[in-house]
Amino acid sequence: MGAQKKILVIDDDEKLLTATKELLEGEGYKVFTRKEGFGSSAAINYVKPDLVLLDINMPGISGDRLAGILGSFEFAKGIPIVFYSSNDEDILRRAVCAHKVRGYISKGDMFDLRRKVRFYLSGNGILPQRP
Repeated sequence: MGAQKKILVIDDDEKLLTATKELLEGEGYKVFTRKEGFGSSAAINYVKPDLVLLDINMPGISGDRLAGILGSFEFAKGIPIVFYSSNDEDILRRAVCAHKVRGYISKGDMFDLRRKVRFYLSGNGILPQRP
């Protein structure tokens, strides 16, 4: 069996961080969390996650802006960044294209969270979205 996959979840909602961490750890992943965008580049460099789940709507620095910044760091290249947001899916699809992240996961659907995390960690291409 391979090494335990590491996921970094960046979101300002503490309850959501706790629920997401518990769910994903129950799936066998090692989960790290951050309550703010500032300092996330250092956390990524330290943790070296296999996947980053990034909220878009955060105070201080938005997730879409942070995604652009992270993309400029050599140590972050190759680490899939996925928006994890409650925004409308049309807005999320446009944000994915505009910021060149791997995809998005809508908050609230735990089945979809499990399914998409498995997919993004598999290293496959872009996940087809439900119509």
